[in-house]
Amino acid sequence: MATPDFIRELRKSIGRQLLWLPGVTAVVFDDRGRVLLGQRADSGEWSVIGGIPEPGEQPAETAVREVFEETAVRAVAEEVVLIETMPPTHYPNGDVCQFMDVTLRCRAVGGEARVNDDESLAVGWFALDDLPEVNEYALSRIKRALEGAPTWFHGKGEEPEAGQP
Repeated sequence: MATPDFIRELRKSIGRQLLWLPGVTAVVFDDRGRVLLGQRADSGEWSVIGGIPEPGEQPAETAVREVFEETAVRAVAEEVVLIETMPPTHYPNGDVCQFMDVTLRCRAVGGEARVNDDESLAVGWFALDDLPEVNEYALSRIKRALEGAPTWFHGKGEEPEAGQP
Protein backbone atom coordinates (compact mmCIF):
# COMPACT_ATOMS: atom_id res chain seq x y z
CA MET A 1 0.00 0.00 0.00
CA ALA A 2 1.28 3.44 -0.84
CA THR A 3 2.17 5.55 2.18
CA PRO A 4 -0.25 8.49 2.55
CA ASP A 5 1.28 11.97 2.74
CA PHE A 6 0.04 12.54 6.30
CA ILE A 7 2.01 9.51 7.48
CA ARG A 8 5.17 10.70 5.73
CA GLU A 9 4.78 13.99 7.61
CA LEU A 10 4.31 12.17 10.93
CA ARG A 11 7.40 10.07 10.28
CA LYS A 12 9.48 13.25 10.01
CA SER A 13 8.68 13.89 13.68
CA ILE A 14 8.51 10.40 15.18
CA GLY A 15 11.05 8.54 13.08
CA ARG A 16 10.59 4.80 12.74
CA GLN A 17 8.92 4.14 16.13
CA LEU A 18 5.58 2.36 16.43
CA LEU A 19 2.74 4.26 14.77
CA TRP A 20 -0.84 3.29 15.67
CA LEU A 21 -3.09 3.59 12.61
CA PRO A 22 -6.59 2.79 11.44
CA GLY A 23 -6.88 0.36 8.55
CA VAL A 24 -9.85 -0.66 6.44
CA THR A 25 -10.33 -3.93 4.57
CA ALA A 26 -13.01 -4.37 1.90
CA VAL A 27 -14.29 -7.84 1.03
CA VAL A 28 -16.15 -7.22 -2.22
CA PHE A 29 -18.63 -9.65 -3.75
CA ASP A 30 -20.31 -9.39 -7.14
CA ASP A 31 -23.84 -10.50 -8.06
CA ARG A 32 -22.49 -13.98 -8.90
CA GLY A 33 -21.02 -14.44 -5.40
CA ARG A 34 -17.43 -14.06 -6.55
CA VAL A 35 -14.90 -12.20 -4.41
CA LEU A 36 -12.63 -9.44 -5.71
CA LEU A 37 -8.91 -9.99 -5.05
CA GLY A 38 -5.76 -8.10 -5.88
CA GLN A 39 -2.26 -9.47 -6.28
CA ARG A 40 -0.13 -7.11 -4.19
CA ALA A 41 2.88 -5.51 -5.87
CA ASP A 42 4.86 -5.44 -2.60
CA SER A 43 4.56 -9.15 -1.74
CA GLY A 44 3.13 -10.85 -4.83
CA GLU A 45 0.36 -12.34 -2.65
CA TRP A 46 -3.30 -12.38 -3.58
CA SER A 47 -5.42 -10.63 -0.96
CA VAL A 48 -8.55 -8.64 -0.30
CA ILE A 49 -8.48 -4.89 -0.88
CA GLY A 50 -7.56 -2.44 1.88
CA GLY A 51 -5.90 0.76 2.89
CA ILE A 52 -5.52 3.58 5.37
CA PRO A 53 -8.23 6.22 5.84
CA GLU A 54 -7.37 9.82 5.13
CA PRO A 55 -7.80 12.04 8.23
CA GLY A 56 -11.53 12.45 8.88
CA GLU A 57 -12.56 9.80 6.37
CA GLN A 58 -15.18 7.27 7.48
CA PRO A 59 -14.30 3.54 7.16
CA ALA A 60 -17.04 2.91 4.57
CA GLU A 61 -15.74 5.81 2.48
CA THR A 62 -12.23 4.40 2.73
CA ALA A 63 -13.39 0.96 1.59
CA VAL A 64 -15.19 2.36 -1.45
CA ARG A 65 -12.27 4.66 -2.35
CA GLU A 66 -9.61 1.95 -1.97
CA VAL A 67 -11.59 -0.57 -4.03
CA PHE A 68 -11.92 1.93 -6.88
CA GLU A 69 -8.33 3.21 -6.65
CA GLU A 70 -6.87 -0.31 -6.76
CA THR A 71 -9.33 -2.18 -9.02
CA ALA A 72 -11.56 0.34 -10.92
CA VAL A 73 -14.59 -1.45 -9.42
CA ARG A 74 -17.37 0.69 -7.95
CA ALA A 75 -18.64 -0.72 -4.67
CA VAL A 76 -20.91 0.10 -1.76
CA ALA A 77 -20.14 -0.87 1.82
CA GLU A 78 -22.89 -3.03 3.31
CA GLU A 79 -21.81 -4.00 6.82
CA VAL A 80 -18.97 -4.18 9.31
CA VAL A 81 -17.93 -7.81 9.76
CA LEU A 82 -14.79 -7.58 11.88
CA ILE A 83 -12.91 -5.09 14.04
CA GLU A 84 -9.47 -6.31 15.09
CA THR A 85 -6.20 -4.98 16.42
CA MET A 86 -3.45 -6.45 14.28
CA PRO A 87 0.05 -7.38 15.48
CA PRO A 88 2.74 -4.77 14.73
CA THR A 89 4.05 -4.74 11.16
CA HIS A 90 7.77 -4.17 10.63
CA TYR A 91 8.58 -2.73 7.22
CA PRO A 92 11.90 -3.21 5.38
CA ASN A 93 12.79 0.48 5.86
CA GLY A 94 12.53 0.08 9.65
CA ASP A 95 9.11 1.69 10.12
CA VAL A 96 6.79 -0.05 12.59
CA CYS A 97 2.99 0.28 12.42
CA GLN A 98 0.13 -1.36 14.25
CA PHE A 99 -3.32 -1.26 12.68
CA MET A 100 -6.83 -1.30 14.09
CA ASP A 101 -8.54 -2.96 11.14
CA VAL A 102 -12.20 -2.48 10.29
CA THR A 103 -13.33 -5.06 7.75
CA LEU A 104 -16.44 -4.34 5.70
CA ARG A 105 -18.47 -6.55 3.42
CA CYS A 106 -19.02 -4.67 0.16
CA ARG A 107 -21.09 -5.19 -2.97
CA ALA A 108 -19.87 -4.34 -6.46
CA VAL A 109 -22.16 -1.94 -8.32
CA GLY A 110 -20.14 -1.12 -11.45
CA GLY A 111 -16.82 -0.92 -13.22
CA GLU A 112 -14.62 -3.61 -14.71
CA ALA A 113 -11.93 -5.19 -12.52
CA ARG A 114 -8.48 -4.16 -13.68
CA VAL A 115 -5.21 -2.95 -12.20
CA ASN A 116 -5.88 0.72 -11.50
CA ASP A 117 -2.73 1.80 -9.60
CA ASP A 118 0.82 0.71 -8.86
CA GLU A 119 -0.11 -1.25 -5.71
CA SER A 120 -1.35 -4.32 -7.62
CA LEU A 121 0.15 -6.69 -10.17
CA ALA A 122 -3.25 -8.15 -11.09
CA VAL A 123 -6.87 -8.04 -9.95
CA GLY A 124 -9.79 -10.32 -10.60
CA TRP A 125 -13.03 -11.95 -9.54
CA PHE A 126 -12.80 -15.44 -8.08
CA ALA A 127 -15.37 -18.09 -7.25
CA LEU A 128 -15.14 -19.10 -3.61
CA ASP A 129 -14.33 -22.67 -4.58
CA ASP A 130 -11.60 -21.58 -6.99
CA LEU A 131 -9.52 -18.99 -5.07
CA PRO A 132 -5.86 -18.49 -5.91
CA GLU A 133 -3.44 -19.05 -3.06
CA VAL A 134 -4.29 -16.29 -0.59
CA ASN A 135 -2.83 -15.41 2.79
CA GLU A 136 -4.54 -16.27 6.08
CA TYR A 137 -5.50 -12.61 6.57
CA ALA A 138 -7.56 -12.66 3.37
CA LEU A 139 -9.09 -16.07 4.06
CA SER A 140 -10.23 -15.07 7.54
CA ARG A 141 -11.84 -11.87 6.27
CA ILE A 142 -13.61 -13.61 3.39
CA LYS A 143 -14.97 -16.15 5.89
CA ARG A 144 -16.17 -13.40 8.24
CA ALA A 145 -17.85 -11.54 5.36
CA LEU A 146 -19.69 -14.71 4.35
CA GLU A 147 -20.87 -15.30 7.94
CA GLY A 148 -22.49 -11.88 7.95
CA ALA A 149 -22.54 -11.14 11.69
CA PRO A 150 -19.97 -8.71 13.07
CA THR A 151 -17.22 -10.34 15.10
CA TRP A 152 -15.99 -8.72 18.31
CA PHE A 153 -12.80 -9.47 20.22
CA HIS A 154 -13.01 -8.92 23.98
CA GLY A 155 -9.43 -9.39 25.06
CA LYS A 156 -6.08 -11.04 24.53
CA GLY A 157 -6.27 -14.71 23.74
CA GLU A 158 -10.06 -14.83 23.69
CA GLU A 159 -11.90 -16.35 20.80
CA PRO A 160 -13.94 -13.91 18.74
CA GLU A 161 -17.69 -14.09 19.08
CA ALA A 162 -20.33 -13.09 16.60
CA GLY A 163 -23.00 -10.57 17.48
CA GLN A 164 -22.97 -7.60 19.78
CA PRO A 165 -20.01 -6.58 21.97
